Amino acid sequence: MAASTLGRAAKALLAPALALGATVGLASAPASAAVWSSCDQWGNTGLNGYTLYNNIWGSGAGSQCVWANSGTNWGVWANHPDTGGIKSYPNAKKVINKPITSLTSLTSTYNVTVPSTGAYNTSYDIWDTGHRYEVMLWVNRTGAVGPLGTAQGTVALGGATWTVHKGNNGSNDVFSFVRASNSGSGTVNILPILKWIKDTKGWFGDVTIGDVQFGYEITSSAGGLGFTTNNLTVSAG
Repeated sequence: MAASTLGRAAKALLAPALALGATVGLASAPASAAVWSSCDQWGNTGLNGYTLYNNIWGSGAGSQCVWANSGTNWGVWANHPDTGGIKSYPNAKKVINKPITSLTSLTSTYNVTVPSTGAYNTSYDIWDTGHRYEVMLWVNRTGAVGPLGTAQGTVALGGATWTVHKGNNGSNDVFSFVRASNSGSGTVNILPILKWIKDTKGWFGDVTIGDVQFGYEITSSAGGLGFTTNNLTVSAG
């Protein structure tokens, strides 16, 4: 089972920058030069209403670089050792800042190209503004990775069937929805999932959704692996 998430985004803002000695460069960038790139541990920028984070937050990490043509088309080249524990969560973030009951819609589309080796998941990471609750939606996974907490059964919501896990990492509650089958592209209707947690299960109240992140939670990518977000949209109403 993968290590706990420990609030990646908040941790990235609080932790000091560390020299990782990145040596990979931007081998995964497209032929045309990306408009932004970074190999810094906490490298980040805003593009087209999204914030891109390199976000190498776990212990024992190797090197990693992120590139972006836009906030919705970006990728990562990562060379993390084949050891346990999450090393990074490079992601694109869209700020929502609305209570669940004031949302009329919250949807996302994704299209990714991911490696067939390594250990990682492609996931949404959804936070309330107080960082008390974390909702993860795993759309695909490869290798020895698994969600935090105990299984709560399966549910069909938001356009897919998920196995639900509930746990706590010592900092916040984590509700993980693992898609029944791997998917490289699709649409997720996020709002019914949040309402199911709130209204059906009562695991939280009318919390304010702070942001929706989408990226790659990488445990190992020894030798260097590329991850590409061909397209991503997050829309709230």
